[in-house]
Amino acid sequence: VGSDYPFPLGEDVPGALADLIGRQAMATFLSVSDFPRRFVATVDNLDRSYAPASAWPLNPTPGRFTVREQEGDTVIAPDNSARYTPLVLLAEAVDVGRAVDLYVRLYPLLQREYEHLGYPKLSFNDRLVVVIDHLLATPATAYPVKLTLTEVKGPVTVLRPWVRYEFADPALESMSAGQKILLRIGEANHRRLKAKLAQFRRELGRRTTPR
Repeated sequence: VGSDYPFPLGEDVPGALADLIGRQAMATFLSVSDFPRRFVATVDNLDRSYAPASAWPLNPTPGRFTVREQEGDTVIAPDNSARYTPLVLLAEAVDVGRAVDLYVRLYPLLQREYEHLGYPKLSFNDRLVVVIDHLLATPATAYPVKLTLTEVKGPVTVLRPWVRYEFADPALESMSAGQKILLRIGEANHRRLKAKLAQFRRELGRRTTPR
């Protein structure tokens, strides 16, 4: 964090994150380079149609997205959720009060980054609350989730065709990027992350609104 971003804690952002979740967990799960910018940009994208992973404050999830065939349909493989379980366990272990404390202390940095995104007169805290409420409103769905395969064709032939999966149900496919993430990580992880988000939302509501 440069001199343009005076950090109220009197220490660097990675150090503050390490105090919250531990250095090993920080190194494993978080992309701490430009963390305030990444955090703000990701929050702002989660209720939109696209949230580019390159901007996330998280390291890529190990392994590959897996599917299986079931009764003639392609579905998300049940064991795919195991890839995300370590991150969900970390989120559950974080003390919500300490997390909100850190958020309030980081808020001057977060607000400035939000203004740099093009919102000089808006509150990032207001935006965060809107996005959390949006994620909490993600509807339950039947698992395993059915998918369709869309091949993206280009002028160059590759050894392994570039393909991507979409939700077979148009109502699910039309959801925001953040809601789709909650569906992809599996039923149990979906439920547990929403419970933690709800805790954070309640605790944040008890505090003085950062400005």
